[in-house]
Amino acid sequence: MSVPSARGFRQALKLVSAGGEVAVIAEIKRRSPSKGELAPGLDAAELAASYESGGAACLSVLTDVDYFGGSVDDLRSAREACSLPVLRKDFTVSARDVCDARLMGADCVLLIAAALDQEELCSFLALAHAIGFDALVEIHDEEELARAIAAGADLVGVNQRDLVTFDVDTARAVRMAPQMPDGVVRVAESGITGPADAAVLSRAGYHAILVGEHLVTSGDPLAGVAALRSAR
Repeated sequence: MSVPSARGFRQALKLVSAGGEVAVIAEIKRRSPSKGELAPGLDAAELAASYESGGAACLSVLTDVDYFGGSVDDLRSAREACSLPVLRKDFTVSARDVCDARLMGADCVLLIAAALDQEELCSFLALAHAIGFDALVEIHDEEELARAIAAGADLVGVNQRDLVTFDVDTARAVRMAPQMPDGVVRVAESGITGPADAAVLSRAGYHAILVGEHLVTSGDPLAGVAALRSAR
C-alpha cells in the first residue's frame, strides 16, 4: 500500500499564527452526540475545497461512524480534494489506531488524554512522531495538561466541551492559556460560534481554533472560515 507523505499539520498552524492570524482547523462533521444531525448529506471533497478557498490552515475529519456519522472515505476524499494537512478525529485507543490513521493518509492523529493512561499517552505520542506525523493531545483540565506536557506533547488542544455532560464552558480555554508552556502550539476546541469567539481566543494566546458545527451549518463555509481567520 502506498501512503502519501505527511503534510506538516503543526507547522501549518505555526505558519499562519506567525503571520498574525488565528489558524483555522475546519472540521468535516456530519452529526454530533449532543446536537444530532448537522449536515448528513455533505460532500467531504466539496467541503474540503471550500474550506481551503476560505483560508483554512488544516482540516479535521470525523471518521467515527457510530457517534459522528463519519468514515475513512470522508477523510480520504477530503485530503485528495485539497492540499491541507488533515487530522483524523476519532477515538484512538491502541497503537494500531495510530498506525491506521497514518495508513489512511492522515497527517495528524487525535489523542484524548482523558481516554488514555499515562503509559498509553506517552507510547502513542512517541509512535506518531516515530512514523512521521503529528499528534494533537486533547485536554480538559490542568491535570490533563500536566500529563500532556510530561508525555512530550508539542500540540495541545483545550476542549471546552465536557465529554460526559456535553456542556460547554466557553471560559475554559482562556482560563488555561497562561498555563501552556512556550513551544507548545495551542488549539482551542468546541463552543466557537463566530469571529468574536475566535478573537477572544487569539488574544488569549491560542495559535489555532478547531471549528466544526458553526461551519457545517453556516450555509457558506468558505465565508465562514474567512471571517474566523480575520478575527482580531
